[in-house]
Amino acid sequence: MSTPQHPAPQAAAPAWQAGQPGPGYAAPGGHPGYTSPIPVVRTHLGHALASEWTKIRSVRSTMWTLGVFVLLVVGIGLMTSLLVAANTTEGDLSGENPLSFGFFGLLLGSMCLITLGVMTTASEYGTGMIRTTMVACPSRGRVLAAKGIVFFSVAFVVTLVSAGIIALVDVALFTDAREPSAGEWLKGTVGVSLYMALLGLLSLAVGSVIRHSAGAITIMIALVLAPLVIALFMFSSSLEDLRQALFEYSIPNQLSVFYSNSLTESGPSGWDPLWIALGVTAVAFAAAFSLLEKRDV
Repeated sequence: MSTPQHPAPQAAAPAWQAGQPGPGYAAPGGHPGYTSPIPVVRTHLGHALASEWTKIRSVRSTMWTLGVFVLLVVGIGLMTSLLVAANTTEGDLSGENPLSFGFFGLLLGSMCLITLGVMTTASEYGTGMIRTTMVACPSRGRVLAAKGIVFFSVAFVVTLVSAGIIALVDVALFTDAREPSAGEWLKGTVGVSLYMALLGLLSLAVGSVIRHSAGAITIMIALVLAPLVIALFMFSSSLEDLRQALFEYSIPNQLSVFYSNSLTESGPSGWDPLWIALGVTAVAFAAAFSLLEKRDV
């Protein structure tokens, strides 16, 4: 006679199947809830600055662009100085400011800072990385401010070091030229570095407004070169006033003012180019902040 089969007792259902809260979850019956060991802090500008610094120093193109910038400023400045020194005789440079020979390398190097400034913002829109950035930091103004602060600091320091190196080389090489005054040293190193950093910052703002790398770079290059090129071909006497204004306020001429070598006898002088660049950059950033709050990412 066969023994009746009894079903084996089943194990108790897991807590999540039984509808009971598992460990680590708060329950209405007075059970303690879960406390994260990670401290929760309110984000601030310092976190955004740390994020943007990590981005700009970890991207390989940043190092390449800054490397080319230093090569242009120091390399072309040194080549120009050696060429001038080889083709001048004693007394030819009497009364000249030896710092002025660094102008040529800085003018070409400005293209690198323009490109880097545009790419700092526009590249994130092109790759879609901006969505991740805005999710991590929903305050859009804070993100743009952090980008501007980090980029300006990097551009200023790199330009100051490059301009300082070529300035020291020029002073040591041209012994016949006059000794630059303290004001000329300040303008030829710190002043021109601030101007170049503001030019790159303006490119960053334009990149944020345009949101397209090629378009923003084209606009900035046109802003640097077009006024001077257009003025060169204005032969009509009726356009003389416009031609003079384009010469005076073109970026190459403003850059040369820091070395007391203006293309015209009138127009910006002293520290005027720096204040002009500061005003234009402030307007561009105001437009970028305004559009950033209104547009979708």
